[in-house]
Amino acid sequence: MSEMRDNCGVFGISSNTECVHDIYNGLDFLQHRGQEYCGIATVDGKMHMVTHYGKVAMTFNDQDLGYLKGNMGIGHVSLWERQPVTWQSRLGEIALAFSGNIMNADTLLQELKNQGKAFYRGYNVEILSQIIIDAGDIVSGIASIAKKVKGAYSLIILAREGIYAARDLYGFRPLILGQDAVRYAVSSESRALENLDMEVVRDVRPGEIILIDQKGFHTLQQLKSPRRAHCAFEWAYTASIDSIIDGLFVQEARNNLGQSLAQRDIDEGDFSADIVAPVPMSGIGHALGYHRRSGITYQEVFLYNRYADRSYTQPTQKAREKMAKRKLSVLPYAVEGKRIVLCDDSIVRGTQILNKVKDLKKAGAGEVHVRIACPPLMYPCDYGVSTRSHEELAARHFFRSGNITTMKKLRELETWIASEIGADSVKYNSIAAFVKALGIPRNALCLKCWDGVSPLVAP
Repeated sequence: MSEMRDNCGVFGISSNTECVHDIYNGLDFLQHRGQEYCGIATVDGKMHMVTHYGKVAMTFNDQDLGYLKGNMGIGHVSLWERQPVTWQSRLGEIALAFSGNIMNADTLLQELKNQGKAFYRGYNVEILSQIIIDAGDIVSGIASIAKKVKGAYSLIILAREGIYAARDLYGFRPLILGQDAVRYAVSSESRALENLDMEVVRDVRPGEIILIDQKGFHTLQQLKSPRRAHCAFEWAYTASIDSIIDGLFVQEARNNLGQSLAQRDIDEGDFSADIVAPVPMSGIGHALGYHRRSGITYQEVFLYNRYADRSYTQPTQKAREKMAKRKLSVLPYAVEGKRIVLCDDSIVRGTQILNKVKDLKKAGAGEVHVRIACPPLMYPCDYGVSTRSHEELAARHFFRSGNITTMKKLRELETWIASEIGADSVKYNSIAAFVKALGIPRNALCLKCWDGVSPLVAP
């Protein structure tokens, strides 16, 4: 499957006043996590919900916001489906939204159908909903999800008594709590909380089930977590640079990754350049880190179209290529005759970086040396990012089987990638260098897309 199905963001809040504008603004600050669909549900004795195709700021109107009454509510931005979903059940009226991916969705869907359950489209969020409703109460339902679901999820559920928030046993997807004197909130990223002038309290712990109401945060149950497996790609690309996730600032992580790339060039001693530049926007933090460590002048070489979306998080390859072309234009004055270090977060399919190298050389760049913060992507992601097949991954076209276990193999791949994209050189961070730059223990990270090792353990 080549479509992105599961990048998304969630936001929920309990306030002493009408909350819909806070949810609206919170989702707007999470828009980078999904641009295709958005939705809000609130409760004021009964449930209200509105979902749209498109972005929050472009689709929600005054009539929608006036309809969404209540002091508690949740919201969602997505690349694949409309959420939240609402249900009238023996648990009362509830609304549910989640971020993640259920790996055993097909099996669970068939089991639930065999039990007589009906589905609208068979989306992951419907499967989660049916498991919860079938359990008899929301806390037991979330605990049942942890037992039955194989995959990743950050989950929020709106009920009359409050907002339930939960993170899977491994903590793949981020989920963060924030508060001020009169509001308590939960969000996929801290930036949505801070931009609402709220204090970031802490991350929801893997396996933790929390109730959020007008009195605060209440841990209802802490399920046993076999290990932590935070998605390392969040720090390199997915999350906004002004967020903090599981105690690590995204900006700090990207600066460190860029410094790691520069240090490798310094250690290998065979390279010089005139300027270091990013592929905006996620490449900026990496390029600044490279600049800081190398002393090479930082210079923008692309103008970023502020009205464009992220190209990687488009739902199809055709849409990704179209958006990549739309969002960046070359600054010829900065480029002509220059030896450029070009920093980016990752190479997935290779088509976009190839086009960027071509654009720079067409504009007169003397040399283009590509530096990539992430290790080579070797395996599809099962837990919440877009790649779904080996064929999509450029590195797999060179190493058809096996892993990159030595620097010799890494250099062989880099030479081949450079020839494929027309760059004068390409270098990646190794997995060891990446982990060292983050400063998080390797056994607390999910690195499956790079090393092929699933963090899931046998029960």
